[in-house]
Amino acid sequence: MYYGFDMGGTKIELGVFDANLQRIWQKRVPTPRDDYRQLLAVLRDLTHEADALCGSPGSVGIGIPGLPNEDGTLFTANVPAAMGQPLPRDLGTLIGREVKVDNDANCFALSEAWDDEFRHYPTVLGIILGTGVGGGLIVDGNVLSGRNYIAGEFGHFRLPVDALEVLGRDIPRVACGCGHNGCIENYISGRGFEWMYHHFYQQHLPAQQIIAHYLAGEPQAVAHVDRFLDVLAICLGNLLTIVDPHLVVIGGGLSNFDAIYQALPQRLPAHLLRVAKLPRIEKARYGDAGGVRGAAFLNLVRNK
Repeated sequence: MYYGFDMGGTKIELGVFDANLQRIWQKRVPTPRDDYRQLLAVLRDLTHEADALCGSPGSVGIGIPGLPNEDGTLFTANVPAAMGQPLPRDLGTLIGREVKVDNDANCFALSEAWDDEFRHYPTVLGIILGTGVGGGLIVDGNVLSGRNYIAGEFGHFRLPVDALEVLGRDIPRVACGCGHNGCIENYISGRGFEWMYHHFYQQHLPAQQIIAHYLAGEPQAVAHVDRFLDVLAICLGNLLTIVDPHLVVIGGGLSNFDAIYQALPQRLPAHLLRVAKLPRIEKARYGDAGGVRGAAFLNLVRNK
């Protein structure tokens, strides 16, 4: 059995998956945000509860809103109890087995890559267009985490020069939480979608309302979406040139905006090498369940 924990700032969710990668049990509990021993106890007790249900120990993976450090500790700003703690080692000692941990965006990408329809693709690029922009790269069924576990932090690319031609050279280089200015997540995320609308039209509107105006044919919203899709295609075109994946899966709030899937195949070729063939581009299949699935699948290795 495969156990996947999605450890968030407010709740911990455990999903148990069988050999066919079907979820057979799940449970949610509040996250002990400020007490490390209590956090370990919750993870231990959930694991033992799953063991009792399954009749044997399962493998354990945890998706975190942060990054594992090289020394085995975690960087988890949204879960202060785990910040700087060697949670994989300590929990592994308590439950008597290895514990694998990775960034929750990598878990999202891994979940999609192991979908029945997608698992034959050698390289899968997962992109999250949510409050920010994140994602992961899956190669032969395994997460490519990189030297510092930051592979997949696509939102911190800087705005490409072609995007400046679309937005205007004087577009503000928005300050990013990473400490730099002009990161693309501030323009092509759901938050960026709203920021861009306000910048050009001096109106604060939520993304859903802007999209509703677009679907109704309102000229200002139509112009905004056209501009946004151009910038999205430019940014994604640069990423595809670097990674050259077989499949792109898009998650996050903006993944529900179907115009993206109509526009990208038309707009991307202008931003790729002439010999490049477009990858398949799909909406994420698993939504909020992706983090749990991907965490469980950290223990899977594709047979070569």
